[in-house]
Amino acid sequence: MNEAKTMFETRNGEKLLETDPATMLPDGHVVFIGRITSPWTTRETCPKNMKAARETGQAATLTVDPLYRDGLLGLERASHVIILSWLQHAPRGLIVQKPRHAAEPKGVFSLRSPARPNPVGLHVARLVALDIGTGRIDLDAIDALDGTPVIDIKPYFASTDAFADASIAGRDER
Repeated sequence: MNEAKTMFETRNGEKLLETDPATMLPDGHVVFIGRITSPWTTRETCPKNMKAARETGQAATLTVDPLYRDGLLGLERASHVIILSWLQHAPRGLIVQKPRHAAEPKGVFSLRSPARPNPVGLHVARLVALDIGTGRIDLDAIDALDGTPVIDIKPYFASTDAFADASIAGRDER
């Protein structure tokens, strides 16, 4: 039994990787550029997606570390930002999941669940305010735990990032 199998209990139909990616040697060097401040302190209370996060009415803040603050120059032009985060509390060894709301197991790459080999979170948030000097970015909402590390920030372009005809068969959106 590998280390990942002892970290959490699997549901019927789920499958673990042979090796937990958290124990493997890295093949790239990812740096954290900042941290998220949010009202969410447990996975159980954290909204499951950005729609649910907005429905709570709770705002959030992203603070960029001093070394990377010059990279914020010009970001004030964006109404929305894409935030890539590192979901450090998520299990990494699960490759097939059985979501509670789904009838059948699904591969992690067909889900938006944080449990995956590289637990990268994707969040599209409204940019409410930006202070480059302090590295503070105020956001309308976030679906990430307080203290979540940030990997990258990008401006959201509705002209290229939105697809009106995008869909998921069966609308199992998670």
